[in-house]
Amino acid sequence: MEKNGTYIQLFSVHGLIRGDTPELGRDADTGGQVKYVLELAKALGQNEDVAQVDLVTRLIDDKRVDKAYSKPIEQIADNVRLIRIRCGGKKYIRKELLWPHLEDFIDNTTRFITSQKRVPDIFHGHYADAGYIAMELASAFDSPFIFTGHSLGRPKKMKLTADGLSASRIDKHYKIEKRISVEEKIMQKADRIITSTGQEIQEQYGLYTNGKSCDFHILPPGIDLETFYPYYDIQLDSELLNEELKQTRLTLLKELHRFWNTPEKPFILALCRPDHRKNISGLLEAYGTSKELKAMANLAIFAGIRSNIATMEENEQAVLTDMLLQMDRYDLYGKLAIPKKHDFSTEVPELYRICAESGGVFVNPALTEPFGLTLIEASACGLPIVATNDGGPKDIMKNCTNGLLVDASQPQEIADALFSVLVDENGWQKYSNNGITCIREHYSWQAHSSKTVEIIKDLLPKKIYPSQQTGNSTMQPKKVSYGKRLTNVKNILITDIDNTLVGDDTAMNELFNLLYEHRESLAWGVATGRSLELTLEAMTEYNFPMPDALVCSVGTEIYYGPDLRLDKGWQKYISRQWYPERIKEALNDFSYLVFQEAEGQRSHKISYYLQEKEDRLSAIQKCLGEQRLRTNLIYSHGQFLDILPLRASKGKAIDYLRNKFDFPVRNVMVAGDSGNDEDMISGHARGLVVGNHSSELNHLRGKRNIYFSSQGYAGGIIDGLRHYGFIP
Repeated sequence: MEKNGTYIQLFSVHGLIRGDTPELGRDADTGGQVKYVLELAKALGQNEDVAQVDLVTRLIDDKRVDKAYSKPIEQIADNVRLIRIRCGGKKYIRKELLWPHLEDFIDNTTRFITSQKRVPDIFHGHYADAGYIAMELASAFDSPFIFTGHSLGRPKKMKLTADGLSASRIDKHYKIEKRISVEEKIMQKADRIITSTGQEIQEQYGLYTNGKSCDFHILPPGIDLETFYPYYDIQLDSELLNEELKQTRLTLLKELHRFWNTPEKPFILALCRPDHRKNISGLLEAYGTSKELKAMANLAIFAGIRSNIATMEENEQAVLTDMLLQMDRYDLYGKLAIPKKHDFSTEVPELYRICAESGGVFVNPALTEPFGLTLIEASACGLPIVATNDGGPKDIMKNCTNGLLVDASQPQEIADALFSVLVDENGWQKYSNNGITCIREHYSWQAHSSKTVEIIKDLLPKKIYPSQQTGNSTMQPKKVSYGKRLTNVKNILITDIDNTLVGDDTAMNELFNLLYEHRESLAWGVATGRSLELTLEAMTEYNFPMPDALVCSVGTEIYYGPDLRLDKGWQKYISRQWYPERIKEALNDFSYLVFQEAEGQRSHKISYYLQEKEDRLSAIQKCLGEQRLRTNLIYSHGQFLDILPLRASKGKAIDYLRNKFDFPVRNVMVAGDSGNDEDMISGHARGLVVGNHSSELNHLRGKRNIYFSSQGYAGGIIDGLRHYGFIP
């Protein structure tokens, strides 16, 4: 990857995203945000100060959707890639169901970043789920974090409550409380928040405790002006009307005309997802109850992409069913077109132009509209607009004066505004011309991306960008996070503490000096049965330097770096089929099991004292097996029994860490002295047994990739590092 310039990672987890012909409107998750992030990525990639842009999304391998969504990397421009990351299985699922799987996404993205050998300079999350991912990765790699919300949970909850939905139903379907909680954390952590309008800041972020002190930047999105050009350009430049465009126009007109009895009339166009917040029912009531509108204009509603209403999401199904019922209620046959699908990349721009040529109007009757991308697209094509007097449309109208705003909750206002635009020929032309001119002035992706890059530059350490080059220059030094460190070092040592690292102070201090001397190529960590608190006590007592990683509580907890950040992905991974209360209850009748002190107990570790004799350990294993409690039993030093989740152990934790940061097995060395360390010593890494080891490990002698040192304690670790070539 080219080093000269900024490396940006954008995150948009939900939805189906592909470089060619995005399926906008397919469902509730494939709306304007998909188009926004694609256009933003391409625009940023064209900036001379940007070396690489990755748009990171979820990998989906599902027969119900296009095969393109299963491609791990898709090049969509010269230095712009779509990166697809696995999480939550292979099937396409709606965004609200992704929350439990985001830690997997973070882990797998970390692995991808490590494989690239360059850490992104900036992490930019879009929507709450991707905002959480970008926030966690930015923290791990000590990089700046930018957030664009698109929409927020708290105002959504208020709207849904006002619509009569119960709090329990809202939370069950939308996971709204989880979303709001995450959004509060994002607002606290984000270095910058980008909004499309001032209304977002006041009326959406202002509803949050942490939303009152954020660093906001208002940057409205842009549009592709080469795609959304004025309707009259076709009449003035015959070369624009190529064969492909002719076929598109013919297809659209044929589809519309099959619905209309008098297709020569101007028509009212609505383009939105089938969501009750889009207020399709209000538009149909406005049109259906107005004799004047029905007499002078047709209506076309493109409500997403559908095949079988009965198989769609409950919300979409209800909206579309109501749309058909209203069509019948107001007898709109011959006047209302409701096509089943449309191609956003080719048909929608032409649809705007056909509507403008008819003398028609574009309407957005949504009850709430954070921005209104379709409004600036329609206006760029010369189509006047009628839009909700909420959110983004107010800013668009202020900049462009390209139509009328209405209270979308009042169908009569919608009808009056539509009628006013349609009957006033001079007013229509003024709105049309204003839209064409002002959209080009205020809503271009080039301007948006340039401002975004300036925001990014302000967050990064001072460096020379291609546009500023005057000679040789170097970046200022910046502290190294655990993510960057574990990404960039070649080797890593993981060692037990008691009787391995600790025991010979002279050798231990020599080891610490060697670790410092070779810090550019060698990271290190500890793996111990101790809890984090007891590990820190030992570090203080023996004056340890801070490890890069700490595997604590017999491998049930992983922490990183100076801020002791818990690896939540590992916690989630080992929690599967872990039932601690049931385990304790099952073992109550074993009188020879003595519960260890409170400090020995952890959320994923149950610890007892046990004197092994008369096959007591086998009896415990049999009891747990009969009750289908899947566990991992670790017995050490002839007295300690730790019961862990089946997926947990020191060795498994080290394998997880090794895979997450892409360390080859030959570049990982583990050191220990007792049965508590056996599974990590005999695992995939290179094992080292110190000279003072317990007899519990003698059976490992002669096994491949396990070295028994003749030297004890830290001296044995140094011997092992030299044996495996980690140090000269």
